[in-house]
Amino acid sequence: MRAGVVTMSEGLPLLILFGSQSGNSEDLAVTASKLSSKYGLTPISKGMDEITLADISSNQRILIFCSTWGEGEMPDNAEDLWQAASSDAAPSLEGCHFAVCGLGDTSYDLFCQSGKDWDSWFEKQGANRLVARLDCDVEYEDPAAAFTLEALSKFAAVNSSGVFEEDKVGVPSSEPELETLEESASDTSAPPADSGDLGAFLSAGDRTLNVFFGSQSGNSEELAAKLAKNASQYGMEGVVHDMDGFDINSMASMKRVAIVCSTWGEGEMPDNAEALWQAAASDDAPRMDGMSFSVLALGDTSYELFCQSGKDWDKRLEELGANRVVNRVDCDVDYEAPAAIWAEEALTMLSATDDSGNLHEELIDAIRDLVSGGVSAAEGEDGFTLPDLSAGEVEVQLSVFRYDPHERTSGTDTWLCSLNGHTTLLGALRSIQRTHDGSLCFTDGAPHDPCTALLVNGRVTLPGSTRIDRLSNGRPGPVMLTIEPLPGYDVLRDLCVDFDGLLKKREIASIWHVSRTREAVKSEQGIAIGPMEPFKAAELHSMSNHAGPQVIHSCSDAVAYADSYLGPSVCLDLWVRRCDPRTSDKRISAIDATLAGADTILAETDMAPFGRQPLAGRDIQAALSSARTRALEVNGFNGRHGKHVWWYAWTLKSSGKVNDTVLYRQVLGPLGLLSNLSSGVTARMVTGFTRTGGKMVNDILALVAPPAGLGKMPRQFNKRVDKHHEVVSIFNSLDRRF
Repeated sequence: MRAGVVTMSEGLPLLILFGSQSGNSEDLAVTASKLSSKYGLTPISKGMDEITLADISSNQRILIFCSTWGEGEMPDNAEDLWQAASSDAAPSLEGCHFAVCGLGDTSYDLFCQSGKDWDSWFEKQGANRLVARLDCDVEYEDPAAAFTLEALSKFAAVNSSGVFEEDKVGVPSSEPELETLEESASDTSAPPADSGDLGAFLSAGDRTLNVFFGSQSGNSEELAAKLAKNASQYGMEGVVHDMDGFDINSMASMKRVAIVCSTWGEGEMPDNAEALWQAAASDDAPRMDGMSFSVLALGDTSYELFCQSGKDWDKRLEELGANRVVNRVDCDVDYEAPAAIWAEEALTMLSATDDSGNLHEELIDAIRDLVSGGVSAAEGEDGFTLPDLSAGEVEVQLSVFRYDPHERTSGTDTWLCSLNGHTTLLGALRSIQRTHDGSLCFTDGAPHDPCTALLVNGRVTLPGSTRIDRLSNGRPGPVMLTIEPLPGYDVLRDLCVDFDGLLKKREIASIWHVSRTREAVKSEQGIAIGPMEPFKAAELHSMSNHAGPQVIHSCSDAVAYADSYLGPSVCLDLWVRRCDPRTSDKRISAIDATLAGADTILAETDMAPFGRQPLAGRDIQAALSSARTRALEVNGFNGRHGKHVWWYAWTLKSSGKVNDTVLYRQVLGPLGLLSNLSSGVTARMVTGFTRTGGKMVNDILALVAPPAGLGKMPRQFNKRVDKHHEVVSIFNSLDRRF
């Protein structure tokens, strides 16, 4: 496929290696190659199966992108090179400079292990680490982009003799030539900060408010969501971040931060905040200069270390250079009233803070008047003046998926553009198609047409109603956008997908309404209407109020791998019919039977993606979870597999131990096995109640010969499970973590 902007030039050689299983590391390597020439570098991009140790030792600059596969294993294309590197004949790499970006998944114990292994190996062989290793979770695009730019700037500072010249870091050899898709906007310099220009101040620059929550029971998460929602009244765009898996370096680049954190146990961080707190509390934590923040702490005065987690965050951010704009508020169990007061003050002060971290005190009263309705907008001849929603230019890097059905080739085209911030993503694609590449295919339509939806940086997005500046994460540099077609559908060409399969599934499911006979009431006009309780009407509306079935279908992680699965949008519509009090009993029974089938909601094992996607949300997630619960009640765990699930869940609840699937973690030979006789674990192992109904012991040598089970994992954990919904239900019955 074509590359949109980058033209290679002769310069300092840079070896870019990728170890990739699914293609993500390779994509990052391609992007780094395209950007290298802007720093005077000549990239040589190679898969790890295309290179030898001798090639590595002959290079002075090496950039590595490597994913981790399975339980800390190297991807297939990196395995041979790693085995060679692990031998005693590995060469010395003195004079070599390197940087490593690891890709992984925090749900696995050995997170980013392959990247860590390569990082340690290069250091062991005498190479100089230019950039600290970056470990990326599943949402890797933004941190990887920032890492790549930093690494390239430092590689460019390694001269032709292999000497790193720190004073040359961050100075590209030539400025990137931007492709301008639209006319330049008006001057984007900061507006004067006075109350008369409040509207200009509230629309200038990055107005993102990043709200982090550390929550054990859900209270902090609920308050964080409410705070982010109310941010729009103060001229800010609220973005909620779960502390779990968040990168501390990404946090350090943010301008406005609000933290809502509860305290668990004896002054401990909640589970989802522990890893981020450890990173923030370490000596290697980045500086937070330029950040404005405020903390809301939740706790219980019956404990000695009241609100300790919130106090820790408040103190640490200040130590790292952040500016506290509102004093921390510590809340007891009755937290609603003080939390509301804190939220109002924090939103006001953070709104009055500009991108440079300067607090404009002269605007505080004006912002309060604006929110309370004290500022009149009746300035036009008709008594109303429309607000100015325009924004200045921003640099955008658009990486667009391309697919040619005739040649059967796919790839990515990249454009580095200068766009007005208020331009919609759909408008940007139209401009590219009109002025640069008429062959680019995407579905055009109305702003809220679900058929136009795309996958942007891993989020399902309606491009016609999404502004470019709203997609910025607030970090310096261009807005990095990876645009792909909706998942779960066949791709016709580029970003266009075929919705015909979904339409056929909706026909198969027979989604129609069959009414029951019920009593009517007469309105004041004498018209007979059917009554409904307000709460039931609100419930049905919340389940039906979404962006469209095409969007809901694409939010599932399962539809791409199960052709017979009817999909979440079909299941959702059936569940709405089933919950509707106007539906007949016969129709409800038919819906129950359909939902209990293997090709409906039981095929959707993970509901979390729906909660993470803004166009679906928690209401849709809760509705689908309720539908699955009903389906499990209907089929009653029938069959041998279901009985094993029931007994396994029951014994887990009795013993409280869940780690016996990996034998060496529980048993150190026969003596260790005997020591567990009274706990319930051994009994379950002997009677064979396992997660999948398979044999508990597959290798008797691994059980009895020390070191017991070393490096062994029972095969039933990795074998195919036909009724996988029953496996997931084990964990749901224990702690609802799925």
